[in-house]
Amino acid sequence: MAVKEKFVKDVAVLTVSGKLMGGKDTWEVHDYVKRLISEGMKKIVFDLSHVKWLNSQGIGMLMTCMTSLKTVRGQMVIAGAATKVKSILMITNLITIFKNAETVEEAMTKFN
Repeated sequence: MAVKEKFVKDVAVLTVSGKLMGGKDTWEVHDYVKRLISEGMKKIVFDLSHVKWLNSQGIGMLMTCMTSLKTVRGQMVIAGAATKVKSILMITNLITIFKNAETVEEAMTKFN
């Protein structure tokens, strides 16, 4: 799994690729988010267009990231979730909790 970051104005875009199946790699994504929060970032887009699969630990990491951001009145949007990932979010009903967008560009418009 790999994470790339880029910044567009006051938004951090984290492009995650591979599988979010738990373990050290998955939780390194939360470490990215904690670091960004400590640097003052409050808007994060998770570009999941290159994530092939996630399990309960991957979902837990995303929930933890959202909680960390909400603690500082921040926001996150999930962009580009592949069909398999989106179906997991729908089955778990988390699709209603996470803000979603088809593309990173659309995600940039979802922040309050």
